[in-house]
Amino acid sequence: MVTTTCTCTTTISLYFLSQNPQKTPRFSLQNLISTVPKPNTTFSFSIPRFPRSNVNVGKPLKTSNSNRLSCNCKAASTIPFVSTNNYEFSDGSSEVELRLQLGALATQSYKDIFVDANDTSLKIRVQCYGSLVTLIETDHLFEKIKPAETIWYIDDDQLVVNLKKQDPDLKWPDIVESWESLTVGSMQLLQGTSIFIVGDSTEINQTVARELAVGIGYTPLTTKELLETYAKQTIDSWVLAEGSDSVAEAESAMLESLSSHVRAVVATLGGKQGAARRADKWRHLYAGFTVWLSQTEATDEDSAKEEARRHIQDARLAYSKADVVVKLQGWDSNQTKSVAQASLRALKQLVLSDKKLPGKKSLYIRLGCRGDWPNIKPPGWNPSAGNDATLSAE
Repeated sequence: MVTTTCTCTTTISLYFLSQNPQKTPRFSLQNLISTVPKPNTTFSFSIPRFPRSNVNVGKPLKTSNSNRLSCNCKAASTIPFVSTNNYEFSDGSSEVELRLQLGALATQSYKDIFVDANDTSLKIRVQCYGSLVTLIETDHLFEKIKPAETIWYIDDDQLVVNLKKQDPDLKWPDIVESWESLTVGSMQLLQGTSIFIVGDSTEINQTVARELAVGIGYTPLTTKELLETYAKQTIDSWVLAEGSDSVAEAESAMLESLSSHVRAVVATLGGKQGAARRADKWRHLYAGFTVWLSQTEATDEDSAKEEARRHIQDARLAYSKADVVVKLQGWDSNQTKSVAQASLRALKQLVLSDKKLPGKKSLYIRLGCRGDWPNIKPPGWNPSAGNDATLSAE
């Protein structure tokens, strides 16, 4: 039994990306770890082992053929002739179905098959000639399931596994959470809401923003390029000539014009000249989902979490206002897709924790990005009037 409890006073998803990730099982993300608490909420969840006796063997469930795909998955086997197994995946209204080809495994009966399911993990093994062959093992299903309601059966030469979704409204693009499934699945979750990448490194912000935009079909934008085009000089020369405050003011004005854009991933300036580093410049950043790419010297998940909590509680760093934090232990451009994937995974969990967030962001924009995030006030609100009434995104 593994139990995790987390208490936060702000909406935040934390991912710790190690520069030296451990080898991960097939279908797994590369050592990405998350916590997804809601505002002012204590989250406690446990992941029990799924007992073999609770796996039901029965007749097929009626499933939809919508969202069906076919692909190949390697079999983790020590038996040479078992190299790949075809599988089919489909998403129904309340469950997902996985069909695996048994083929040459020569399974005699259901007693030769072992299906272990937990909230977000799945392991399927088959007894073959005295050895256990692992067909699938992943700790990252696309989203949570109800393991006690897992049903599997043999249909001719196929093993069929039906998993009951905890969230029946969420469409699964694939059985596992991967870069491909996250980029497809983000469309239904983000609903066109733009994303702002913030952090102390302009280069990292730009690289990750570009990768993210291409993956989800958004427009990649960088305030550095836009400002340099406007000023006809580099950011460095601008800072030398007029100071970092001048650049930050100009970027803030640029963010105001970008705040009404949809389906864009905007990379912001890092360093002292960046508007995102200044707490009084976040008014228009709240128009989209903000991802803070934070470099850390922490060597493990717990230390990274503690560091993030400390930053949020201190509130001295303006970056702590971000919706999502991705902790990076060092940086290598080869990690770009992994960081982009971690950002998407965190954003997915953030929206799933409050599905009204995209609508709330849209309302905030329509009312003029007045700085009253997250407690949006009625039209005509005056910050100096002291009116505490708030509006719903519905």
